[in-house]
Amino acid sequence: MNTHNPRSTAKVAGHPLHPMVIPFPIAFFVSTLVTDLIYLNTHRPGFAEASMWLLGAGLASALLAAVLGLTDFLGDRRVRRLRQAWLHMVGNVILVALQAVNFYLRSAGDIRDAIAPSGVTLSAIAVALLLFNGWMGWEMVYRGHVGVVDETETASIR
Repeated sequence: MNTHNPRSTAKVAGHPLHPMVIPFPIAFFVSTLVTDLIYLNTHRPGFAEASMWLLGAGLASALLAAVLGLTDFLGDRRVRRLRQAWLHMVGNVILVALQAVNFYLRSAGDIRDAIAPSGVTLSAIAVALLLFNGWMGWEMVYRGHVGVVDETETASIR
């Protein structure tokens, strides 16, 4: 079926999967920063441990989001023509690499020692990158209409 808009190729029943899974790494990475800050204020070891678990869950869910996003990126050449798609992808690769370093630093020694100052700094940079990458993702949808169903497609579905 021809469509005027760039399409999402990773989908189920016409619904793009990438936007369905991205809330998970976002929530995990933001929560990592929150628990880091709580640990720095309270020095309760449970918050340091929670940060490690949240960071690991964020990396695992980011991997799934990356596979689905790359499928969409490679699936339609019109997506690859969008500057926002490239910025979104490169920004997310940088984000995941930083968080992988963050995870490694925490796992290489005492989790509590790794939070200050490197862990919390990397977590804060990650949240800033999430804001930028999210902005680029929304630009792809709102300006590039990636994954947006055309009126003609909607009529044929009914």
